[in-house]
Amino acid sequence: MNSRQQIILQMVIDKGRVSVVELAKTTGVSEVTIRQDLNLLEKQSYLRRAHGYAVPIDSEDVETRMMNNFALKRELANFAASLVNNGETVFIENGSSNALLARTLAEQKDVTIVTVSSYIAHLLKETPCEVVLLGGIYQKKSESMVGPLTRQFVQQVHFSKAFIGIDGWQAETGFTGRDMMRSDVVNAVLEKGCEAIVLSDSSKFGAVHPYTMGPVSRFSRVITDNRLSETDRAQLQRDGLQVDIV
Repeated sequence: MNSRQQIILQMVIDKGRVSVVELAKTTGVSEVTIRQDLNLLEKQSYLRRAHGYAVPIDSEDVETRMMNNFALKRELANFAASLVNNGETVFIENGSSNALLARTLAEQKDVTIVTVSSYIAHLLKETPCEVVLLGGIYQKKSESMVGPLTRQFVQQVHFSKAFIGIDGWQAETGFTGRDMMRSDVVNAVLEKGCEAIVLSDSSKFGAVHPYTMGPVSRFSRVITDNRLSETDRAQLQRDGLQVDIV
């Protein structure tokens, strides 16, 4: 995805509905070029085309959040992808930054991606990447699999790294999630003892939610942006985590 296409995506998510004419004027290219960009972005499940317009996919969850701060999350995803080797099998949990990571890996490397996110699986349908979608109860709003069956499936597959999305972190609570069943799936992944990596923008740090993901000792690394406070960074490092600021 080039810089012009990133601008298009950000305009669509900010405005909700943008005409081809406006996109052409803003980016300084022809309407023909814009239509080609929109065709590509629609094929990759980033947006939907209407007659003369581009509109967001009808989803207010992963899709919308992925487009917010898109450039920043893309940088986080690129860094996280650099930690994965060709031939590796990795688990990628739900969330907007994780969705971008999955797309980046699928475009750049020969890997197998294990996920509980039906959204991520759908996002990769046009890529050569092998995808293992774990089963369970389908949580419609998050487009994610949860529940006891999902826990069992997690136990039956093996992966070297797990990329986890969080909803909050505080020094007193560790990593937390707002959804009990999704947090339970994360804990099942952590019990496997693989290299667990938090991938999140810094807005989640300082927030707290009801359900614990952890303990912190089961995580090895945090990838986030430079808005993370020095105090929080120091605490994470005291807890034994490597902190990568992108």
